[in-house]
Formats: sequence, structure tokens, C-alpha cells
Amino acid sequence: MTPRQNKIAQQILNGLLIVVVIGLLGWLSVRYKTEFDWTYGHRNTLTAASQRFLKTLHGPVKFIAFLESDANRQTYTQWFEHYQRFKKDISVEFVDPARDPAKVKQYDVDQAGEVVVEYQGRHEKLTHLDEPAMTGALQRLADTGEHVVEFLEGHGERSLTGGKREDYDRFAQVLRDKGFKVQSLNLVKTPKIPDDTSVLVIASPTHQMLPGEAKLIQDWVAGGGNLLWLTDPDQPPQLEDLAKTLGISWQNGFAVFPNFQLLGSPSPAIYLATSYPPNAITRDLDLVTVFPLARALTFTKTGDWQWAPLLVTDAASWLDAGPMQGPIEFDAKRGDVKGPLTIGATLTREIKVPAQPQQGAAAADQTKTAASQKDSPGANPKKDERQNPQPAPASAEEEKSHTQRVVLVGDSDFLSNAWLGMQGNEELGLDIVQWLAARDSQLGINVPKAPDTDLYLPGWASLLIATGYTFVLPVLLLGYGVGRWLIRRRA
Repeated sequence: MTPRQNKIAQQILNGLLIVVVIGLLGWLSVRYKTEFDWTYGHRNTLTAASQRFLKTLHGPVKFIAFLESDANRQTYTQWFEHYQRFKKDISVEFVDPARDPAKVKQYDVDQAGEVVVEYQGRHEKLTHLDEPAMTGALQRLADTGEHVVEFLEGHGERSLTGGKREDYDRFAQVLRDKGFKVQSLNLVKTPKIPDDTSVLVIASPTHQMLPGEAKLIQDWVAGGGNLLWLTDPDQPPQLEDLAKTLGISWQNGFAVFPNFQLLGSPSPAIYLATSYPPNAITRDLDLVTVFPLARALTFTKTGDWQWAPLLVTDAASWLDAGPMQGPIEFDAKRGDVKGPLTIGATLTREIKVPAQPQQGAAAADQTKTAASQKDSPGANPKKDERQNPQPAPASAEEEKSHTQRVVLVGDSDFLSNAWLGMQGNEELGLDIVQWLAARDSQLGINVPKAPDTDLYLPGWASLLIATGYTFVLPVLLLGYGVGRWLIRRRA
């Protein structure tokens, strides 16, 4: 073979190899799929909390998107794929409302663009797609139990319907959107805490409770009820017996933060929490939370309560026992206390719940048989007892264990209408109630936002850009082309 023929054969072989490699790459791209999320905070990937929650879902999930035939389905498909990546048995169906009115009626769809989430025979409608909305719908569908949050009222607590800056209208709606049943509870009108209460909220009462009301709350907590207790620096002593039972003491005064200007806080009495001690509630919280006028609390070991700090200030802060006006300076003689200060904490303990006695038709039949044998003539009580032994009392092993949870925060303003939207306040408030209601798998569902998604330019900058792209850049390109043509012509 001549050198020329050898070179041609080598070129043909190289070409064939290139074609084979391209074919293999094409086959691999169809068979395998790899995605990389380089957005800020991985906004195009489900959060770790959503991923953990999807692992707890047993059984298939179905998304039904009601879109017109000419609608762009790409955005919907991308969101569905986010969830299918972590749960393989999620199916998707696109329905044209005009061609399938029966399904529109079946799912009570109001307009095109709505998405129905279906799980275990239950469904819920979504008007827009994002992670909080989609995961929230799945949470509500997976949670078949009803969680009732009772807000105590009648003593100047935060109102759920007042609409003022200091009220809790927005927070109540956030809880309802997550599937909670939110109610107000007046113990004077209804002298009993309902048995189905999942969480009792005491949001900064300004007036003293009646002894009977305090006793009802004390007994309810002693029986294993979950409690969220919020108070403020200027509040009078409340529920002192309950505080003693829990082993806590609300300290008089308000927290002061001398480095407030470095953190961008407008006041030394506003605490910006940038980090959190280890706690189940704040495990996935990486947002700053804002607490105006907070007070501190201390804990003394009482009974079997287990203490865990939730919000702790730095060592530069202190608890100021003076009036909230005029110059603020540390004064140990006045009773000021140096930091770090605990302004939020959680308490837990294990409650033993006795096993329920035998109930139902079998128990009734057994009781009826025992009674008839007892009344029959000549009955042998000892023999009857052997034949129909009475149920033995539940042993310690048969008792069920229930974890009781209490959250204490020395500030109630952070959940008010005026402050709920600040930084991560809404996420923290929601996670607190989720944890109290034992919905641990639903904590921390929040999507990080990019710091700069909008570009704002002054008028002169917009004019300069428009002029540059419309006139200057075309003239420069034209001049460059003419110049190159002239140079080649002279050459």
C-alpha cells in the first residue's frame, strides 16, 4: 500500500470513529439525563425539606394540568419534572378543558391553567406552580388528620381578625393555607379547651386572667397539651404557676444590641437573628429573622422537661431593666444582665398515655356474658372468672408514649401583620406551629430567593443604552466593515 493510500485509509478510519463516537453520545443522551442547577440558592432544585417529605409519601401522585391545546406546556412540565426526579411514581396528565368538560366538572376546575394534585383518593387545586404551593398541597393531602390551632382571646391578645398592624390576620391565613384549622378560644364563654386542640397559642395577653382560666390552661398542659407562649417586655406577670411548672422565668427588661448599626438594624432594641443554635425547628432555616423589643427567659430543671434554646443573642447584648426611652447604657446596679440572652426556647417531655380499654361489640358481648353467668343460679364465681377473665390493667409496656412540646418566645411582634413579612419571620412562625403539631416532615419548606432578580436603571442610563444599541453600535460596525474593505482594496 502506497503512502497516499495509507493516508486515505487512515482518514476514512478516523471519520468512521468520529461517526461512532457521535452516535454513542447521541444514544447516551437519550438513555441518560444529567442536569446541573447553577442558579442562586439552587432555586431550580427542590429544597432538602421537600425531598425528605417526598420520601415519606407512599403510593402514586398524579398532577392533572387543565391547559388549552395551544398553551405552552413547557413551564408546567419543568415543575412536574422537579418532583418526578425525587419520586418516580408521579404521573402527569394534560387535559384540554374544551374537549373534556366532564373532567372539568369532576374536579370543579374554574379556569384554564389550574392544576389538580391527586393523592390517595383526595385532590386539591392549584392556581399557580411553585415549590411552596405544590409541596404544601401534597402536605395537606398526605395529612388525613385535622390539626386545630386555638388562639386564646379575651385578655388583650393578638386578634385574628382585627386587621391592625399588631394583629395576627396574616399569620392565621398562612396557617390555614398549610391545612390548619385556626380558631379563637375564649375560656369565659367556653370554659374548656377542646379535646381536638393540637396547639394552644397564648399571644401576649395584656390583662390578667381569671384564676379559673389559668387553672384550665395549667391542667391542659399537665395533661400533655402542646403550647406556644409568646410574651413581650412590657407585659404584666401571667400564668406564674404554669411558668413554675415548666421551670421557666421571664426576665424583666428588654434586650439591647449595641452592634445594631453593623447589622443594618434601625434600633438597638431590634434583634436580628442571623444564626440559630441546634434545634429541630430551625434545622433548615437559613434566613434572618427580626424581633422587635424582645425579653429573655431562663430555665431551671423541673420534672422531666428537656430544654433546648431556640433564639440566643451574642455576648455583646444585654438585658436592660430601665425604661424604654432616653439614652440606653448598661448599668449593672440597675439590674441589667449581660448576654448572651435566650429569648426563645423549646421544652419537650415524654408523656405516658394508658392503653385504651377494650371497646366495641366484643367487649360488650364479654360484659353481657359475664353478667348473665353471674346472675344464673348455681354459678361458680371462681370458675366463671377462669372462663371469662377480666381484662388486666394496662402494664407500663402497653402504655403509649407521646412527646409533649412547648415553645416559648419573648416577643410576639415578629408574627404580627407589620413584621410577618420581614425576612424569615413567616417561615419561622410556620415551622414553630408545624413542629408543635408534630408535622416534622413539613418543616423548612422555603425556596431561597436570588438577591437581585430585577435591574433598576436611572433614566439617563436607559437612554444611553437605547441610543448606543440603536445608533452608535450600528455605525461602528458599518465603519469597521467599510474600513476593512478599503484596506483590502488597496492591498
